[in-house]
Amino acid sequence: MDFVAIYLLMLLCLNIFTDGFSKGIPQPSCIKSERQALLKIKQQLKQPNMLADWKAGNEDCCKWVRVFCNTVTGHVTELQLGSSNDTIASSRSKKAGSLKLGGKLSPALLDLKHLSYLDLSNNDFGPTQIPDWFWNLTSQLQYLNISGNQFQGKIPDLLTNQASLVLDLSFNNFTGSLPGISLNVTVLDLSNNVLSGSMSQFLCHKKHQMKLEVLNLEGNHLSGEIPDCWEKWRSLVAIELCNNNFSGGIPSSMGALTSLESLHLRNNHLEGEIPDSLTNCTQLLTLDFAANHLSGEIPPWMGERLSKLIIISFQSNRFHGHVPEQICGLSSLQILDLSHNNLSGNIPSCINNLTAMISRKMSHGKISYKTSKGCFFDNMALMMKGTMLDYSNTLGLIKLVDLSDNNLSGEIPEEMTMLTGLLSLNLSKNHLVGKIPSNIGAIKTLECVDLSENNLSGKIPDSMSELSFLSYLNLSYNNLTGQIPTGTQLQSFSTSSFLGTKLYGPPLPTSKTLVPASKIVGEQVDNRKQVDWNFIWMEIGFWCGFLCVAYPLLVTNSLDACIS
Repeated sequence: MDFVAIYLLMLLCLNIFTDGFSKGIPQPSCIKSERQALLKIKQQLKQPNMLADWKAGNEDCCKWVRVFCNTVTGHVTELQLGSSNDTIASSRSKKAGSLKLGGKLSPALLDLKHLSYLDLSNNDFGPTQIPDWFWNLTSQLQYLNISGNQFQGKIPDLLTNQASLVLDLSFNNFTGSLPGISLNVTVLDLSNNVLSGSMSQFLCHKKHQMKLEVLNLEGNHLSGEIPDCWEKWRSLVAIELCNNNFSGGIPSSMGALTSLESLHLRNNHLEGEIPDSLTNCTQLLTLDFAANHLSGEIPPWMGERLSKLIIISFQSNRFHGHVPEQICGLSSLQILDLSHNNLSGNIPSCINNLTAMISRKMSHGKISYKTSKGCFFDNMALMMKGTMLDYSNTLGLIKLVDLSDNNLSGEIPEEMTMLTGLLSLNLSKNHLVGKIPSNIGAIKTLECVDLSENNLSGKIPDSMSELSFLSYLNLSYNNLTGQIPTGTQLQSFSTSSFLGTKLYGPPLPTSKTLVPASKIVGEQVDNRKQVDWNFIWMEIGFWCGFLCVAYPLLVTNSLDACIS
């Protein structure tokens, strides 16, 4: 018998032995006191029928739905009583569907001494305040999710001693200032509450390095300047401060966050220039500074030092100067939104070097960042097809260039048509001249094209008829001439897509000039004024004639009445 046969026989014998051995070991059932605690928890809940197998006659609570036990000791370690939709993807399996439990939180939770994972998300416990005893659970938990419950009141300082803790308190109605946290908290999500005040006490005066990796404070009422004391937060991978009332500049100490991959500061009142210290944040994948009052030029070093960038969203600020050619070096860039600024000059002809926009391969729908507790899923608000929409699950599929509402000039570079994976192209409200690139039909994936309010001339390229996925088109208010290519879906768009041009053919009227709507309205107003004056003169003439005939008759009748 050769060596291979002997080796395989040994493996078979070992497998039979270990399988039989493992089956011979009895699996521990749950602890009696913990089963009683679970039954007390159920008694305080509304909709208890959703936990039908939680009953005294069913002794092994480790087999109850949404209960998980330690396979060695039998202690209850996890309760999954929510329908979690958090931005952290855990490796733990979760039960699908929503329970929508109501009622009260039972103090019997404290009797589950080995509980490390508690998910109560997206239920109907509120609106109510969380009892003080509940916060004591954070000293033993490694994961707590109570998001989406309309809980109210203030959040106490969360000074846990756990080695690590994930806290998701988002989508509630918590008020007051930001709570203090211990250095062991790794994920803190307080987004979409009613928290107010500044970040200073929360962020500054730390003696030790904090272990926080994800900080989400989006959608609160926080105000004041973003403190310039980030040196003790070097573990941060993602920062979400969108939709608050922060003012002042972007703090230069953020340059100390060399592990940072996602930075969202959208929709605040930030001003000043982008600090050069961010050149140290070489792991950045997302920069979202949209809807602020930032100014200065877009730094050329972004294209040189931040080579991993996937998303740049600087829309609705006060940036000026040219679009730096160095941005063309960002080969991973999928979303470039510089709209609604004061940028001038030409569109860089090197734009075809944005190779991530060339590939037609579908990447994963979500853009994620690894943390020690799983993956953080990014999200973004983008203008697509004339509407601002939030993208999360499909963000990784979007490939977009939006340079609209600036002062850009020159021609649309032919190299733009080499971005053959592009979904949306918006160059509207600039001063672009020349023709629409003849090879625009090569971008087969295009769903949205907006070139309106420029000085483009010439005909619509025949290749545009090859854009079979095109569902939004706006070419209005240009100097375009000629017939719209026929026999294509271009005829399916409304006439508003071609207003203010000299185009003709379906879907336009037979006239070779489509009059702008404003001019039509003006003419209608003038005609209406003319008709009104004619009507007035006709009325005057009628009453004059009527009085001339009727007056003598009225006088005669009056005299007859007096005589009689």
